[in-house]
Amino acid sequence: QVQLVESGGGLVQPGGSLRLSCAASRAIYTIPVMGWYRQAPGKEREFIARISTGGSTNYASSAKGRFTNSRDNAKNTVYLQMTSLQPEDTAVYCCNAFVAPYDYWGQGTQVTVSS
Repeated sequence: QVQLVESGGGLVQPGGSLRLSCAASRAIYTIPVMGWYRQAPGKEREFIARISTGGSTNYASSAKGRFTNSRDNAKNTVYLQMTSLQPEDTAVYCCNAFVAPYDYWGQGTQVTVSS
């Protein structure tokens, strides 16, 4: 089992940056894949990025070039560095851990991009 706690969300102006953190309750080197998803009001949950234990990353087209997913095994934390944020990035961002056959989710952190 894994508990995930996100932090780092908030209000940012268009063009700004935020770094989200996801702290796990167990050593993340034991979690094959950790990722980030987001859900905007009235929309379905959307994949943003994932990172494997080996450090391989995948990004949604909406995130490529602007977002960076990283991990710190010593802190059992994964990060999502977001730059060039736009109003359409406004959503609740959730951390995900896949430990077969289960998916685990954090409670989410709100990101609002507005002037």
